[in-house]
Amino acid sequence: MILFINSCVRENSRTRRLADSLLARLGEEAQEVYLPDIAFPVIDEAFLNKRDRLIADGAFDDPLFSLARQFAEADQIVIAAPYWDLSFPAVLKQYFEQINVLGVTFTYTPEGIPKGLCRAEKLYYVMTAGGCYVPEEFGFGYVRALAQNFYGIADVELIRAVGLDIDGADVEGIMQECLSTIESAKTYQ
Repeated sequence: MILFINSCVRENSRTRRLADSLLARLGEEAQEVYLPDIAFPVIDEAFLNKRDRLIADGAFDDPLFSLARQFAEADQIVIAAPYWDLSFPAVLKQYFEQINVLGVTFTYTPEGIPKGLCRAEKLYYVMTAGGCYVPEEFGFGYVRALAQNFYGIADVELIRAVGLDIDGADVEGIMQECLSTIESAKTYQ
């Protein structure tokens, strides 16, 4: 199962356009989680106490953990996240706060080292940026660190088109170059 985590809010999202091309190339119907439609709970002390109690009881079938279970069971994951303010949309951070569940997406070794429990063999991170200053550590790097160090997903790939809003940029040319890369890549099958 391919899990498509969509944090694109614009109707004509360029990031979504790239993600749709990748999903078509992967050739399997994806389950989409459209993050802007989710009313995430506030992470306060009451929420944490409830979550900790459910984890201690091993009650992982509780609806509170449905997103975490879905993430852990995916075979491949595609995240569409435009590059905003040196990162990604806040709703994606809220999503990660919901799926970081001890006993579902990761556990700890006796030495206190995180060990992933997710089934996915690959995570694709699809992004676009208006400018060219796009340090990987702020957006993609965070997601890659979570995937590799907590979820156990070693293969994490960045697909991106940048410089789209610079005066004089050939926006369609930049997009087509990225789309051509997706369409011709032998690994996207």
